[in-house]
Amino acid sequence: MELKVIIHTNDEAHTKEVSERLVKENLNNKLDSYLKKFDDKSDAEGQLELKIEKNKTERFNGILQVNLDGDAYRYEREDYKNLDDLINHLFDHLKEGLSK
Repeated sequence: MELKVIIHTNDEAHTKEVSERLVKENLNNKLDSYLKKFDDKSDAEGQLELKIEKNKTERFNGILQVNLDGDAYRYEREDYKNLDDLINHLFDHLKEGLSK
């Protein structure tokens, strides 16, 4: 399965670089075994979209939307001081959703 990854941010390039690194780490380490079941399907399609924004209090809000072979997952969290914690938390919820 080819997984298309889209990342949106509303502030500096640093946030996008960190987001890209964390998405890659989570996909390769945390979710690799969960995504393998989609590799067997030759026509499976996937898209992962991450939206990160800094709010007025300089904290991070995030939305993770994932579509995997027709199954949709959406997770949203707000007011995180640490960007790493926000993204890792969103992927923890995705992992939990994929395990069901």
